[in-house]
Amino acid sequence: MKNYLLLIALFLNSLCFGQNQHGIKIQTTQSERNQQCQYFSKMFRQKPKEIKFGIKREGTKLYFEINNKKWFTQLFKQTGDGIAVDIVPKTRYECNEDVKPQQVRGLLLKPVYAKQLRRSLKPYQKRYRVYVGQIPKPLAKDELEFNILFLANRTLCEYYYIYNLQSYPWDLLDMGVYLDSLVYKTKSITTQKDKFVKKYKTLKFTIPFKKNKATYLPEDIKPLYDSLQLTDFNIKKINIRAYASVEGSLKRNTELQNQRASSIAKALQSFQKPHIQTEVKTSENWVEFLNDIEETAYTDFTDLSKKEIKKKLVGKVATDLEPYLKNHRKAVLTLELDKIDKYKDMPITKLVTLFNENIVNNDIQQAINIQNTIIGKLAERYSPEVLTKMEIPRQKKYITLLTKNSMVKYLNNISQTLIVTHELEQLEKIAPKNKRIKYNLAVLKFVIWRNNGKSFNENNFKKEIFNLKKYGINQKLIDRMLVNFHIVKAEKEMRKRDNAKKDVSVKYILNNYKKFPFSNYDYLSLAQFLTHYANIDSAIELLDKKARSITIDEDLLFYYLNLTIINTAYTETTEYRTIMLNAINMNKDRFCKLFNPSLEDGVTFQLLEDKYLRKAYCESCNTTK
Repeated sequence: MKNYLLLIALFLNSLCFGQNQHGIKIQTTQSERNQQCQYFSKMFRQKPKEIKFGIKREGTKLYFEINNKKWFTQLFKQTGDGIAVDIVPKTRYECNEDVKPQQVRGLLLKPVYAKQLRRSLKPYQKRYRVYVGQIPKPLAKDELEFNILFLANRTLCEYYYIYNLQSYPWDLLDMGVYLDSLVYKTKSITTQKDKFVKKYKTLKFTIPFKKNKATYLPEDIKPLYDSLQLTDFNIKKINIRAYASVEGSLKRNTELQNQRASSIAKALQSFQKPHIQTEVKTSENWVEFLNDIEETAYTDFTDLSKKEIKKKLVGKVATDLEPYLKNHRKAVLTLELDKIDKYKDMPITKLVTLFNENIVNNDIQQAINIQNTIIGKLAERYSPEVLTKMEIPRQKKYITLLTKNSMVKYLNNISQTLIVTHELEQLEKIAPKNKRIKYNLAVLKFVIWRNNGKSFNENNFKKEIFNLKKYGINQKLIDRMLVNFHIVKAEKEMRKRDNAKKDVSVKYILNNYKKFPFSNYDYLSLAQFLTHYANIDSAIELLDKKARSITIDEDLLFYYLNLTIINTAYTETTEYRTIMLNAINMNKDRFCKLFNPSLEDGVTFQLLEDKYLRKAYCESCNTTK
């Protein structure tokens, strides 16, 4: 389910739409506007961020809705204070028409003033609403948005339009937990799932292709398998992103890409009997093309449309750029690998019996293998209650088995955190130097600390994190924990309104996050954190280079757009065009929907006031061309 954050954008300039439209006055100087709007400006500057307002459409009727009656009644005090609605049709942005900047972008309705606003405001579904106008019949079936003019003494003071920006879950950087090796929850950017996945290996590599060639033989891939000794693994899933260089016809390039993907899938399937799930996406490699030509004599191509570039990519130009183009013809593969499991088809009740038999026979390695199968089944569909039937003696030689069974409870249900912490503390008495127990306890304490689960000593916890090095924990994992430490600390200092200490933690994060590798979810979490604490430029810098990479996760790329698309300082750059083409290549429909009406899950079609966004939209999304 989507969550959305409505951001109200202020748009006020000196362009004049007429000195007496419905009696609304536009002051020609800033000083005159300041004089008339002083009270309004103060009210908007001091408006709590929790106050939300907007225009709600019901049929052809329009209502102004707000969640705070007190602020509303304080705002409209004088007779000439009021609201007027500007009805903006999407037809204003037809690709074959010029868009002329103007103060009122559509049809301005008659204003509603203070007396009527206060008298007619009524409770409605935990909010308040007041009728502010009717959509004229000629516009009733058009795609529309509704901007708000706030008036003081019949003078335009504020002109608002609404961005509908998607918000995302925010979490700590993913630390994983130790079972046999590190295991991570199945976190994605647009959803959070209360499950976990035991991935043994993920393999990524790139296969180049020659011009106009699509074939790839199985023996060409086999050396990769041999070098990584993958005899104990099967390929569960393969994601193939097939790219063609940008010269030539789109139809021929699409054919080549699909042929290349099919060739790779067949080659990989020939190495194993179990069926491989295959996901294929194809596109022309505009991203790397535009990145590569920035430092060449053909840098001016970045200002051309895709169609214009294709016309020029012939003869000498194509020959000159071939050293770059040859690197753009490739397939980028991501393989998810599962360890071969001889117990996977055995019923879970029989697995538990067999596990207990191996414990009695002191065959710990076989017991570990069976336990891994049971844990895999728990991740899919079974209740963790089955763990209580596994009879494991509380002895040091069984500490790995005991630790894994405790941590699986946490992975299945975070509400078990305090219980699992107590269990691990008891196991720590049996194996006081066990690195898995030490690391897992630190992960659990983050959950307890962040959620105020019990009294907590920050300094002792920080020392505990540093001491993980003594027990063999990798320094990069410790660095990640220390960044998480300051993420939680910044949150807590912010709640105490101690901005100085909060800023110290934010500075530590900015100085240290580059010490370790990031997952896509880590990028999201840190970007959300930085944005929350008004470090938007740092959040954008964090994602900028990745946004121009063809291997970026789709959801993360669209989050970057979500963060930047309303800022012309970014959209007017050639680098941003590359980023937009990256998004279009990944999911054109999703990109085009950003320009749907804000009340219909778009950001706003008024983004098309921006000539750079308009160019990208008309090139890729215009169905009437």
